[in-house]
Amino acid sequence: MAAMGEAARPRALFLAGLAAVYVAAFGSLYVQIPGLYGREGILPARRVLRLGGKGPWERLQELPTLLWLGPRLGLDTEQGMELLCLLGLLGALGALLCERLRDCLLFALLRVCYLSLYQVGQVFLYFQWDSLLLEAGFLAVLVAPLRLLRRGSPSWRPHDAVTFWGVRWLLFRLMFASGVVKLSSRCPTWWGLTALTYHYESQCLPTPGAWLAHQLPVWLQKLSVVATYVIEVAVPRSSSRPCAACASSPSTARLAPSAGWLLATLLELGTYGLLLYWTVRCFGLELDWDRKVLESRVAFTYHEFSAWLRAVTLPLVGAGVPLAVLGEPGRRLPVVSSYGLFRRMTGVGGRPEVILEGSYDGHSWTEIEFMYKPGNVSAAPAVVAPHQPRLDWQLWFAALAPHQGSPWFSALVLRLLQGQRDVIRLVQTDESRYPFHARPPTFVRAQLYKYWFTAPNEGSPGAAPWWRRQHVQEFFPAVSLGHPTLESLLSQHGLKVGDPCLGPETLPGA
Repeated sequence: MAAMGEAARPRALFLAGLAAVYVAAFGSLYVQIPGLYGREGILPARRVLRLGGKGPWERLQELPTLLWLGPRLGLDTEQGMELLCLLGLLGALGALLCERLRDCLLFALLRVCYLSLYQVGQVFLYFQWDSLLLEAGFLAVLVAPLRLLRRGSPSWRPHDAVTFWGVRWLLFRLMFASGVVKLSSRCPTWWGLTALTYHYESQCLPTPGAWLAHQLPVWLQKLSVVATYVIEVAVPRSSSRPCAACASSPSTARLAPSAGWLLATLLELGTYGLLLYWTVRCFGLELDWDRKVLESRVAFTYHEFSAWLRAVTLPLVGAGVPLAVLGEPGRRLPVVSSYGLFRRMTGVGGRPEVILEGSYDGHSWTEIEFMYKPGNVSAAPAVVAPHQPRLDWQLWFAALAPHQGSPWFSALVLRLLQGQRDVIRLVQTDESRYPFHARPPTFVRAQLYKYWFTAPNEGSPGAAPWWRRQHVQEFFPAVSLGHPTLESLLSQHGLKVGDPCLGPETLPGA
């Protein structure tokens, strides 16, 4: 019964939280489908579903998605994606509001719906959080009770304490890997504890809170990096909770209640004491009384860290062996993924930002301002969570390399030149704020800028800019419809209108 209480409450919170995440994921994606994946979207999803001459089972094996059934139901790919989003949204909302609906069958349906969307989502659905949601969704199928078909089935089963360890293992991998990759990358900012002096302004979509955090003193920013390492590396590694294991063991149970509680408390204090000791030792924490600051530095070498990492991860290797037997099906269905957040810090020397511009004559250019990503230096950073504006997010990645590394960018330029409304709504839902809402621009180009957060006392009192910026270079040349450069890029990446893979959708076998 002790094991039941220990895992039942976390399991209930996990299932409810995952249902809430599904609500946000399906709802956010639903409003973006026409602009991202529609017939006139940036990357039409039908280009992924090449019917060819293969049978239904072969197609399903090659690309597991329910969207293969769309033509048989009289739906094109875009309509099928919207239907899956609505189905997933309703199911997730029901699971969030009604505990009885948090059933393994419903979570299986939610995962199948999201997996079907993921398979055709292309670059706009290839984020770590999508992989994380798919893996967590798979675990929810194993963890959730089966009550919809078996009314007398208990809400708690003896093996649930075992299956819930899969969730704990996922949480451990996510946190531990995110901390380890920061040090294994040898990124100077992570090793110098200065990463957060850049992170707040260089993250994908900064918020007003990020501007405030950016103003914190450097010593506190460095201490925050130390806290990040402790939370992501040390805490997960020591999360075996020896005190809890001892307190629930048969030998401890035979002790008097006060003695068992005392032993558990001593073990708990010992664990945190060791954690504090190694934090002070490994990061050279030293209080400067004169300046009233807490200094910190990395007090170990890369080779010492590598040796420690090999020692602590060796016992964990076996835990991943059972997952290796999944082989190719595991890779197609994505059941298990690798994680590592912010491996290297970007934005050192300024946040790179792509600014699109349009013109009617090729001489006078007007900036195209997006709703969420930085653009206008006087506009406050947006708060978007739990919505995930995937175009704005991908533009952050596009700015890190030449435009050839983001083939979809030429398709975005094409749709803006065509004045496609669904794509424009990804830029501005209020079309009156889009500078070319009356008539599409004749020319479109993109410039690369470097952005920095302003200081509190920077700028005139009236303007109060949030950002300052500096032009770097041209990112994408000025093109118009039919321009050879644009046509060449579209053809090169199979995005040109009239490409065979963008042909009309037909029923299988028709």
